[in-house]
Formats: sequence, C-alpha cells, structure tokens
Amino acid sequence: MEFITPEFMCAALVCLVATLLLFGFPVAFTLAGSSLIIAAIGAYLGVLDWAIMTAFPQRVFSIMTNEVLIAVVLFVFMGVMLERSKLAEELLENMARIFGSKPGGIAYAVCIVGALLAASTGIAGATVVTMGLLSLPVMIRRGYDPSLSCGIITASGTLGQIIPPSIILVILGDQLSVAYQNAQFEQGIFSPDTVSVNELFAGALFPGFVLVSLYILYIFVRTIINPAIAPAMPPEDNANGDNRLIWKLLGSLIPPIFLIVAVLGSILAGIASPTEAAAVGGGGAILLASYKLNVATRTTMLAGLIAFAVMVTLALGFDLRSQRDVVTTKDWIAIAAAIVATCVFLFAMAVALRTTFKERSSNGLRVLAQVMRSTMSISSMVFVILIGAAMFSLVFRGFGGDEIIEEWLKSLPGGTLSAVLIVMIIMFFLGFFLDYLEIVFIVVPIVAPVLLQMEVAPGVLMSPVWLGVMMALNLQTSYLTPPFGYALFFLRGVAPDTIKTGQIYKGVIPFVLIQLFCLVILWFFPNLAIWLPAQIYGG
Repeated sequence: MEFITPEFMCAALVCLVATLLLFGFPVAFTLAGSSLIIAAIGAYLGVLDWAIMTAFPQRVFSIMTNEVLIAVVLFVFMGVMLERSKLAEELLENMARIFGSKPGGIAYAVCIVGALLAASTGIAGATVVTMGLLSLPVMIRRGYDPSLSCGIITASGTLGQIIPPSIILVILGDQLSVAYQNAQFEQGIFSPDTVSVNELFAGALFPGFVLVSLYILYIFVRTIINPAIAPAMPPEDNANGDNRLIWKLLGSLIPPIFLIVAVLGSILAGIASPTEAAAVGGGGAILLASYKLNVATRTTMLAGLIAFAVMVTLALGFDLRSQRDVVTTKDWIAIAAAIVATCVFLFAMAVALRTTFKERSSNGLRVLAQVMRSTMSISSMVFVILIGAAMFSLVFRGFGGDEIIEEWLKSLPGGTLSAVLIVMIIMFFLGFFLDYLEIVFIVVPIVAPVLLQMEVAPGVLMSPVWLGVMMALNLQTSYLTPPFGYALFFLRGVAPDTIKTGQIYKGVIPFVLIQLFCLVILWFFPNLAIWLPAQIYGG
C-alpha cells in the first residue's frame, strides 16, 4: 500500500476528527480517541514510531503542573461569583437611566456595561445571557428596533473574549509561549525570548478599547440617521437632575472598577502574575458578592476592601520583609500596619464566605455551592479538552504534520500576508462548529511556530503578542457570526418568543463587519497591540 504515507495518515486523522465532531461526539474524547486509533494504525503499518506515545504522560503532567493554567480556574470562579452577585443588574439599570435622555441611551449603557463586565469577569457566554435577560426586554418595551437590540447585546456580551482579563487570552498566552520558543529553536536560537500572559493582556487593551469605541460610534450614527430605532426614555424615567441616581451609579460603578484595578492593574504593573492576580480577583468577587447579597455585611465588606487597598499600597511603598539585617522604624510601622490590614481582610473574607454559603439565589440553591459547581464543571471541560488536544498534536507531529503545514504555509503566494490570512480564515470557520478552547488547543500549536518564523517586514519577525491579539479578535468574530455563532445561541435561549431568530442574525451582521474592520485596522497598525507591552515590559 504505497499510498499509506505520513501525509495520508495526517489527512486521515483530521478527517476522522472532523467527521466525529459533526456527529456530535464530545470534543475532548474525539481528539484523544481518534488520535489513538490513527496512531495504532500508523504504528501497525510502519509509518509511525510507537515510542513517541511514551511522551504523552509527560505532556499531561506538564499541563497539570502548569501554574499559568491555574489562572483559568480562578478567573472562572471570579466570573461566576460576580454573575451571581447581581452586580450587572444594578449597574445596567443605573447606567441606562443616566444615558436614557438621549436616543440610543440604553444601547450605550449596554456597551459600557458589557466592557466593564468583560474587564471584570472575562467570561463571554455568561455576559451574553445576563445582558439578554436584563436589557433585551427593557429595550423592546422602550420601542428599540429588535434587530439592533439583539446585535448590541451579543456584540457587547462577547467583549470578554478580547478585553483582559480574558480566559481565552490566558490560554492563548500559554500556547503561544510554547510556540514562540519552538519557533526560535527552529531558527537556531537556543536562549529564546519568552512571551507571557501579562504581555498579551497589555497588548489586547488598546484593540479592546478601539472595538468598544467602534460599537458606540455605530450606535451613534444609526441613531442620528434614524432616532426612532432607539428612542430616548421618557423624562420621568431618566436621571436628569436626580443626584441620588448619580450616587447610586457611582456605588454600582466602584465595585467593578475596583476589581479591574486590583486584577488587571496588578498584572500590568508587574506586582502579581496572572495566577496571583486571579486569586486576588476571586477574593474580591467573594467580598463584592457578600456586599450585594446581604445588606448587614456591607460595613464589614467595605472594611475588607479598604484593608486590601492598604495592603497593596504598603507592598508598593515599603519593604515588608522582616527577615533582614537592618529594618528601619518606618518599615516596622509599615509591617505592623500590613499585619493589621491582613487580619481585617481575613475577617472580612470569613464573613463573606459565610454569607455566600448561607444565602440562596432565585433558584433556591446556595450561592457558594452553585459557584463552586459551575467552576468545577467549566474548569474540568477546559483541562479535559487540553489533554485531548495534547494527544492530537503529539500524533499529528509524529506523522510530520507540523513540517507539512510549515512547508505549505511558506509556499503560499503572497508570503506572510497569505499565510496569516489563510490561518485566520480557517480559525474563523472553525468557530462555527467548535468552541474557542478547542480551536486554540488544536490550531495554535500547529500553525503558530510557523507563523512566528515569518517576516512581516524585511528583517522584522512576526510579534507573538500581535498574533495572539489577532487570533483572539478573530475568535470573538466567529463567536458572533451567523448561523452558528455561540453568542447567538446564548441570546436565542433567553430572548422573548417575540424575537425571531432572523432578527438576531440581522442585528449582529453590522457588528461582525465592525469586528472584521477592527482586524484590518490591527493588521495595518500593529502598534495598537505591540506598543503598550513594549513600554511596560521592554523589548
């Protein structure tokens, strides 16, 4: 059987995986099972060295001991806890009344709240569902065009894909770090540079702001052309002259902003790693949830948040190590203050945990129990898929698939532009059928080492940060695109029966075009993604 070549076996592996996925088999088990079957056949036919499979346990061990991936679990916990705390509901209601006197006011509020929730939670699906439940009925009742309303909610709800701290950016950063090192090894560089999740977070900030600005600009233009599609709220329902509402808005804005500063600020400032910052975010989410769920705990929660701010300030301004030869009086005072602040914070955390354990949500279940179960379920899915993808990439590389992909991408007419365009199109269409997790775990380890060896200009290699942000933005676009975008299914599940599926599809198309336009902007202006990481981390 002369046609049984490594190339044929690679094609057979990809076809088997695609076929089983189309039949609805679970992704993780499809990846692992298909790879194992094809590997066994290849070894039997003599086109694969079975000894390569002995590397699989080491890959699983590397995944389980990867400290960066712990951030995924913690960010999931933080996002689910905030979702249960009713933070979005209060923020959206007050923001909508502040902007209500203007045409499109509720739409502006949805965009801003979506961006704030994205920067607080990093979970796109939960945000779409929350915004759909809270804002869509209000927008329809106020006379908003159903298509425009659906488009705004789905687009704003998926901002968690690109605005840090995003779970997809954590996973992309981990995968790109390995791919970047492999690319440098291929070039004969054996003391390689690294790329971190911190850099990817910094790189995604400006593109995320640009995307939100484009959304708001689109709403502004549409309401200028036709104010009837998004009418202003009646005067009695908005906040004109209502100082109490402004204070309420500030009260609902401060908690997410505090969390954003605590998590994202500590990462970008280099105070904490993404994993450490995610742990801080999880603790902050518990305090905020307790603050919202039980009025009686608010004083204690505020004390805990203040104590935390004091701890961070002291850590920045003083050397708090007591095991030193010389400790100044100022440092001893700072150490004592830090100990007191820590005790206050721990007491507040104990009260918050007790509150979230005892309080029940609308479905009658305890809040903390629900959050823990959801976190365990989502995290287990992530890691099982990652293990399945590790088996797939191992077998694919065993057949020389990485070399086949490298030769193919480098042989494309048009060079780097064609290679990046083809990869982006493939990832875009895969987004119709697969979740972003599967796409990242399958595609990035195969194509990223090749792309990162290519030049975007004479003598200038492709930036891993720029490539990561491009991929994240692209995956967000596929998350929105009809007819299979996941965000559309999420909204369809919570939208009123009066909303037709066609209206959801129609409303989201302009935002898909905005996303694609943002990708074009990022291609021609790569400094949007590269400049901030270079300023913060050098290089």
